[in-house]
Amino acid sequence: MNSPSRVITFVNAAHFIDHYSMLIFAAAVIIMGPALHLAYSELLPYATPGFIAFGAGSLLTGWLGDRWSRRHMMVIFFIGVGLAMISVGFVQTPLQLGAALLAIGIFASIYHPVGTAMIVSYADKLGREMGLNGVWGNLGVASSALVTGVIGQYLGWRFAFIIPGAVTVAIGIAFALLVVHEDRKGTKQAAAQARVAREDMWRVIVALMIVVIAISTTFNAVTVALPKLFAERLDFTKSPALLGLIAAGVYVFGAMTQYSIGRLLDRHSLKTVALPLSFVLAPLLYLAATLQNLPLILVSIGVVMGAFGQVTVNDAMVGKYTSEEWRSRAYAVRYFVGFTAAGASVGLVAWLYQQGGFVTMLHAFGALCLLAVVAALILPREITVPAG
Repeated sequence: MNSPSRVITFVNAAHFIDHYSMLIFAAAVIIMGPALHLAYSELLPYATPGFIAFGAGSLLTGWLGDRWSRRHMMVIFFIGVGLAMISVGFVQTPLQLGAALLAIGIFASIYHPVGTAMIVSYADKLGREMGLNGVWGNLGVASSALVTGVIGQYLGWRFAFIIPGAVTVAIGIAFALLVVHEDRKGTKQAAAQARVAREDMWRVIVALMIVVIAISTTFNAVTVALPKLFAERLDFTKSPALLGLIAAGVYVFGAMTQYSIGRLLDRHSLKTVALPLSFVLAPLLYLAATLQNLPLILVSIGVVMGAFGQVTVNDAMVGKYTSEEWRSRAYAVRYFVGFTAAGASVGLVAWLYQQGGFVTMLHAFGALCLLAVVAALILPREITVPAG
């Protein structure tokens, strides 16, 4: 049998890599533009197919995780994402860039339905482990901006893809050697851990779909746009490395929030945690639209904390209400909806930026986040049941 702590450690590392790999381009695009002779708004749409594949691919990968093997799928994830990242470092044309980013999105689509289901399957305290897993994912987001900025400034943008790709392949080899396939159906984590009245289940599904679309779209838009927003609005520096460091610091607050929200979910119902959290994003996004320098950084911290906290609530909702044999597929649907909407947000960011800059973009996503309030209000009362 596998050691639960070993499996969770590898899955947490995979979450770090998953978000890191998908956001290298968002930070590197600032210095890739001149090298490929394209403007920011022209180059950014080449990432759209990869982000769409990131969500759409989860339907197949989640099904394979349940019907074949989550362990085998994670081996494919590590090796595939690593080699795809390396390939970006060798592209010569925008079309090749789009194809390589698409490959990253396809392999990265494995993690969320498969890896998140593995966390639930091995976790003793679901909220805590979900929170910690979220921390690792957000550290991947933060590190992507920081490390890509530093490597891009001193070694060039190509090495910003090649180096993390090689490290990912090495981790994949270690995972293949140390983790074996295991059937978890008979464990205490296999059963659903909470339920609602049968007649209220539609409210859970509707609330989940509403908040997933709104938060996933906003989450992706913010993480894609933040490096460029800081480059425009922070007057005291134009250094890619320092801008990456500032963005990383903002993302760290999001990581801390996910751990705190996870601990709260072990003690309180989903609605008790989700309702106050739903009021955070809309006013802060509206406020950020006209700020710059230190006030912008502070408000951006609040935006990231609100968005990342909502992601933890969404993941815990699926984990609590599904059983082992359906868990990867349930997460597949959740992430298909979320990441497909998030993939569309990349093109939406570029279009809104052309229409009215970041003022128009942030106002639009602030209005979208009002839906999170609606979703939290319609969540039903939760009935806790013993695990297993």
